Formats: sequence, structure tokens, C-alpha cells
Amino acid sequence: MCHSCGTLIPIIIMGRPPTKPKELRDGFYIEIRNIGSHTGIKIRRDNKEQMLSAIKEYEKTKDVIVLGEFRKGKMVNKAK
Repeated sequence: MCHSCGTLIPIIIMGRPPTKPKELRDGFYIEIRNIGSHTGIKIRRDNKEQMLSAIKEYEKTKDVIVLGEFRKGKMVNKAK
């Protein structure tokens, strides 16, 4: 609350950011990076055919790293 006019001021609570990585959903994952970059984003597809289609689409302009299939947050098989 503001002392002079009595209006409410939002309080921003700062804290430690979460350190536990998010559990990955079931599906096939690839990581897309800008060429020469060290960080990227993970993209999930429901089946292998969709993942292969996404790889073809992104490999023209980005670096693509195939992470493989995940179930219950764990890697089932590593991509070859």
C-alpha cells in the first residue's frame, strides 16, 4: 500500500529460480540451433515420420541435433 495516497502497489517477490529441469513429454525430440550457436530449443513430434519431416524442414537453415525418443521423461533410444 502506498503511504501517501492509500493505493495498492503490487509486490514482486523475488526468489531463487527453479533448478530442476522439466520432464519431457512422450515423443520424438530434436534440438534446433542457429548455425554456430551453443544454445537451442527442443522440438517434440508425436511419431518418427513427423520428426524426420521436421529435420528436413529445419536442416536447410539451422543446425539440427536428433535427441531421440522419450517416454515418461526418460530417453528410450538414442538416435543414430
